Amino acid sequence: MREIQRIIVSALIFSKDGKILMGKKDPVKGGVYSDCWHIPGGGVNEGETFEQALKREVREEVGIDIAPYRIVIVPFIGSGISEKMLKTGEKVLCKMEFNHFEVCLDDKNAEEIKIQPADDFVETRWFGLDELSNVKQIPGAKEFFQKAGYIKKD
Repeated sequence: MREIQRIIVSALIFSKDGKILMGKKDPVKGGVYSDCWHIPGGGVNEGETFEQALKREVREEVGIDIAPYRIVIVPFIGSGISEKMLKTGEKVLCKMEFNHFEVCLDDKNAEEIKIQPADDFVETRWFGLDELSNVKQIPGAKEFFQKAGYIKKD
């Protein structure tokens, strides 16, 4: 199986009331870890900055324009490996580097924010940080949330 490398940007999108937005991916459209909750994000295209890619991916996956909000890098880079189906139908081993950014939608509570799951997201949900320890997430996500101080270690 062929291997590909991808640099991934992901957004920790928080509402005014402190909830975080997560979604599930569509396995038919090549989404990795389709049985797990993800924060919105995706691959950086050639010629894009991380911030440009983040704004594009969030708009594509959940329909939110994060441009008016402050985007802050979270200083923990993670990695992961998963099989992925490319649009060509080829199955590849995808080695990913995850770069995380925090975006606070500090003018709206979660229920006021219009979400439009699209691209490879098929479901979205707002979670309280206290729920994250019990939610099935992509490999390494729980550890990331613990290291970054969003949730307590078990």
